[in-house]
Amino acid sequence: MAAADLTPASIAAFCGTRTPQAWVVAACARIPELLLDHANCELKAASTAIGFLYRYPERGVLGERMSRLAREELRHFEQVKKLMRERAVPYRRLTASRYAATLRQAARPGEPERLLDTLLIGAIIEARSCERFAALIPHLRPDLGGFYAALLASEARHFEQYLGLARSETGCGDAAVNRRLAALKGIEAALITEPDLQFRFHSGVPIPG
Repeated sequence: MAAADLTPASIAAFCGTRTPQAWVVAACARIPELLLDHANCELKAASTAIGFLYRYPERGVLGERMSRLAREELRHFEQVKKLMRERAVPYRRLTASRYAATLRQAARPGEPERLLDTLLIGAIIEARSCERFAALIPHLRPDLGGFYAALLASEARHFEQYLGLARSETGCGDAAVNRRLAALKGIEAALITEPDLQFRFHSGVPIPG
């Protein structure tokens, strides 16, 4: 019997392209690596949120939202590290994955284009994280599956916050936002469906090695 689809409707509609089953199979067989990269992703997410505070100190609403987001991401980081300690998985820093590096490179340099792109990339990453949690949950042991189930709502909320800020904080009209979002989602869809030499939380289809 096929596993139940736990993906929130808003996330499924936004992502469009779903995680390949080959990635899910690989992830379930590589839990220590999955947890290590997940911890790094949470730390990077907190750093990204703090980066908005430094780059755009004049934007009060953006700063307030990002300050709260950074604290929440750091709490998730500590929660994942606890799961790692329970499984004797040592923590270490990882280099940026192809996924994150390629999306960052796609951000345009000028303003407000840079702000728009960075916020939209944040929305895309949070939505994909939520979609992958949902894909994994039915195949995991109850402790880890339960943890990821508890993260679904927060990841979906983060996605909505990033997308809302992209529309309210950049001064770009809906048409411009939607065009840019479609372009970035096209890049992201290729990254998660094409063969990937590296296994990461947001990697593409793993190449057997």
